[in-house]
Order: sequence, then structure tokens, then C-alpha cells
Amino acid sequence: QVLVVESGGGSVQPGGSLRLSCEAFGIALDYYAVTWFRQAPGKEREAVLCISHIDGITYHTDTIWDRLTISRDKAKNSVYLHMNKLKPEDTAVYYCATKPGRCSVGRSEYTYWGQGTQVTVSS
Repeated sequence: QVLVVESGGGSVQPGGSLRLSCEAFGIALDYYAVTWFRQAPGKEREAVLCISHIDGITYHTDTIWDRLTISRDKAKNSVYLHMNKLKPEDTAVYYCATKPGRCSVGRSEYTYWGQGTQVTVSS
């Protein structure tokens, strides 16, 4: 059985930072593309950032390239989303999703999803 678990969400003020974690059980994330998606209230779920052994790091959203980054810890079988200079428009539920092969923005291509973690940016 495969399980993907996100953690690290919370409430922060504008300009603050958070680190979201995505840990997998039952698969080795080294061989999967791992994408962070987010879904803001009333909006479609969008791909934000991806890491894979084929593509390296891929930014799917232009507005975050200087504020968000992604990293992997092989020993912990985890991927992290590092979020800095957060803005109110970053408020969303953040999901970790994995798929074999390359990064992509197509939600239907992803095999395993976590339950999501809420990020709220507000003063």
C-alpha cells in the first residue's frame, strides 16, 4: 500500500516562510516525479513546482520562481516545498502528488496524492 503524507502547513503573515513536507510510504520517491499542486478557494487546482530524476526542478507557475523552491531528502524519502516571502494569494490547500517518469502539469497523470495541507497567508 502506498501512502503520501503532507505536513507543515499553517497560518503566517505576509512576508513569512513555511516549509511543507511530503513523505511517501511504499514507494521510493527517487524514481518518481513529485509535484506540489495548490488549490485556492474557488479556483482550479494548479501545478506549482516539480522535482524528478529526469527533469530536475521544473517551475510550473511563473509567479513563484523567486520565492518557492523544492528539494529532496533521499534518506527520509521526502520532498520539501520551501516557501518564502509569502503573499495572501499563496493561500491555498497544497497537495503533493507523484507519478513515474517526468514532471507534468496534468493532474490525471499523477498516481498518488496526499490529503493536502492548508496554507493561510494573512495579516
